[in-house]
Amino acid sequence: MVSRRALGRRALLGWPAVLALPGCGLHPLYASGESGAGPAQEGLGLISVAIIPDRAGQLLRQALQARFDHGDAPPEKRFDLAVSYKIASEGIGLQFDNTVTRIRFVGRASWTLVTREATRATVTTGNARAVDALNTFDQQYFAQDIETDTIQRRIAEGLADQITAQLAIFFEQHPA
Repeated sequence: MVSRRALGRRALLGWPAVLALPGCGLHPLYASGESGAGPAQEGLGLISVAIIPDRAGQLLRQALQARFDHGDAPPEKRFDLAVSYKIASEGIGLQFDNTVTRIRFVGRASWTLVTREATRATVTTGNARAVDALNTFDQQYFAQDIETDTIQRRIAEGLADQITAQLAIFFEQHPA
């Protein structure tokens, strides 16, 4: 067991590292700038998300729009985000009679950010991947259907987080 005195010393030893962080150039990705929003927030606010087919695509588009719009969006968007999105499933839990007891869902999204100018120049591209699973053993059909819908939502949220982070880092490095 560690004494209180040893814990106090350890806490004191950690403070120089915490105090040195601002000097190393680290700063919050979504930090506010002079205009109220930082480069990442401003850049994300300039993006319009194109229609993504199917129900799963609608969920991903809604999740992306919720992350890009920060209330005081500019009147005109400067970029279009095109996303190609698929969810694949595979049985990973098999019984002796070949019945599937666990299904893994893998969502993959490839995205391209292009300008709205006449040239439609590609600004940046990227990929995102999210994985989830469900157990099918002794589940009724409607319960499994509801669980599948929940998984599609979780995958869409995870992919939206990844795409937003990738774009925020891009705009932080290349202010719009």
